Amino acid sequence: MLKQNFQLKLLHKLSPQQIQLMKLIQLPTQAFEQKLKQEIEENPALDIERDSDHDHDDDFNDDDYDDLGNESIETDEINIDEYLSDDEIPQYKLQANNYSADDEESQIPYAGGVSFHQNLKSQLNTFSLNDQKLTIAEFLVGSLDDSGYLRREILDLVDDLAFTQNIYTDENEVEDILVTIIQTMDPIGVGARDLNECLTLQLENKPKTKSISLAIEILNKSFDHFVKKHYKKLIAKYNISEGDLRDAISEIEKLNPKPGGTYTVTSKITDQIVPDFTIQIVDGNLDLNLNSRNAPELNVSREYNNMLKGYQESKEKSKSQKDAVLFIKQKLDAAKWFIDAIKQRQQTLLLTMNSIMEYQKDYFMTGDERKLKPMILKDIADHIEMDISTVSRVANSKYVATPYGTKLIKDFFSESMKNDQGEDVSTKEIKNILKNVVSDEDKRKPLTDDKLMQKLKDEGYIIARRTVAKYREQLDIPVARLRKEI
Repeated sequence: MLKQNFQLKLLHKLSPQQIQLMKLIQLPTQAFEQKLKQEIEENPALDIERDSDHDHDDDFNDDDYDDLGNESIETDEINIDEYLSDDEIPQYKLQANNYSADDEESQIPYAGGVSFHQNLKSQLNTFSLNDQKLTIAEFLVGSLDDSGYLRREILDLVDDLAFTQNIYTDENEVEDILVTIIQTMDPIGVGARDLNECLTLQLENKPKTKSISLAIEILNKSFDHFVKKHYKKLIAKYNISEGDLRDAISEIEKLNPKPGGTYTVTSKITDQIVPDFTIQIVDGNLDLNLNSRNAPELNVSREYNNMLKGYQESKEKSKSQKDAVLFIKQKLDAAKWFIDAIKQRQQTLLLTMNSIMEYQKDYFMTGDERKLKPMILKDIADHIEMDISTVSRVANSKYVATPYGTKLIKDFFSESMKNDQGEDVSTKEIKNILKNVVSDEDKRKPLTDDKLMQKLKDEGYIIARRTVAKYREQLDIPVARLRKEI
């Protein structure tokens, strides 16, 4: 039997323009510049205006633009005048923030020089090696990670040499080149296969003393006890005094666990943080600015203007001209949507950051982290009447330059807890106090989590031991046993 049913559903679907806006909002400045460049390359109707372009382009005025929709249309229905404007400056530019070309530093420093791996390869020229051994040595250097460690098995390297370099060798030859060539190069410790070997290589290249000899023996025979700081077991095993052990451990602590990291320029170019906002104190008031790279001046390319004018002025319009105008109309639609999305992105970023700045005004005026208020995403979302997800997109990947350094915006958000006075305090404040307590403790008798809990209680912060452990782990502070010093 056939039945008919009525069902009501409330659906909320995002338009392509809304999706595009959300994606743009979450992009930091450098990623936004890449997206802008990509959009200009894909849409020939878009053009970014340079300083030398101000005199000669007839710009696209989006206030005069009439959205014709996505339905099929005839070219005779297109009013070309709606796409052309003789205004030298479109109105959307006047509505955006004005920036001077010298408002901020526009040059980005780039890493240069010789990389860590290139330096090692250049050292190979000081050895007398035949072609096969030189190829194997270069392959080993290329297999080191940025810390200088060889993380792969020798057998795997032998197989790779056969497949990629057409070098047929065995484990003994590769091992010999690793030990006699790679591990003797500067900085000492490169080519090690684990931390123990790395530290031992460095100690063996030092003048032999009683402390160094003891340190080598501890690393070779009692590495596990050393890592876990079982100092009493080490004293009993080697029948030494506490002072002897302290001297040996002191020699180990002077070593570099990541020899590759000591080189000035590694093969990985350091990422530069470009602040999305700048907050300054001007005449006792906070002044917020959006990075000018987030406010590009877009217009319609001169070629598209000329094509539209040519179509408008021609008496007989051919089919190819009509097809071209339809193509132009689609590209102009996409350009208009993109320009609108950029404008909304600027407004959303400024609105959100301004609300954060006002909420944390005491901190931005003084730089004192103790004055950071408990603040969650919902607090800002309610204030600016936007969705929490929008605030999250702004906060998670954006940086702000302040008089106290460049800060990640999400670091200003924290949960709240009650102190013994019943006042709401930021968990960030509690973490800072916990960090200070640990730094001031007696390292010979470090505080356990129970004692840290008691210390915080004495300061007026009543929290559970498991919460102390959670905050300690978030601060990358090891347990008491691993903080112990002899």
